[in-house]
Amino acid sequence: MAYLAFDENGAVQQSAMTDRATDARLSALEWAVVVLARRDTLATLREPGRLSMALGNLFGRTPNPRLADPKLEALRRLAVLSWHDLVAVPAQEIAAFLAAGFTNAHYQTLRASIRAATINKAQRA
Repeated sequence: MAYLAFDENGAVQQSAMTDRATDARLSALEWAVVVLARRDTLATLREPGRLSMALGNLFGRTPNPRLADPKLEALRRLAVLSWHDLVAVPAQEIAAFLAAGFTNAHYQTLRASIRAATINKAQRA
């Protein structure tokens, strides 16, 4: 008999066999997306409204930070949320991240890396 175990976010937990440290590695491109997401604001996660589009047409468009690759965009969105709020990331963003092909181990690695970077920055200040 097989069963699935779910964590508190509703994501399927990985078994000990597949949830190794080597599975949690992000590529150099993916780490670059995480680093660049640090400068993005939470406003980059929302669709631009009619007023902002009109003002963009009038005064010149601002660069769109969204990525064309859906997997990298899911990573960018989760990284932006993680950089701005280390406590609560919406469950639907985590679900989109997992649906894009990442694992819970990737999520934990991402969160630990961002947490360490913010702690190091606070200690240097």
